[in-house]
Amino acid sequence: MNYHPETDSLYIDLSERPSSESREISEGIVLDYDPEGRLVGIDIDNASNKVELKKLILNKLPGTVETIAA
Repeated sequence: MNYHPETDSLYIDLSERPSSESREISEGIVLDYDPEGRLVGIDIDNASNKVELKKLILNKLPGTVETIAA
């Protein structure tokens, strides 16, 4: 996840594959897809009004979680 305070946007990377198509599913919520139609990212505009940024909970993920504080 990458938060950009200057634009108040949150981007959630779900894959290292490049996106080739984007679809806005709700005002300010854009889903990015790769050429095969797989979801690769989620872009959230005005994130501070839509997501509780101070508390993000990751539960039972099968991999390693890396945190880089701003």
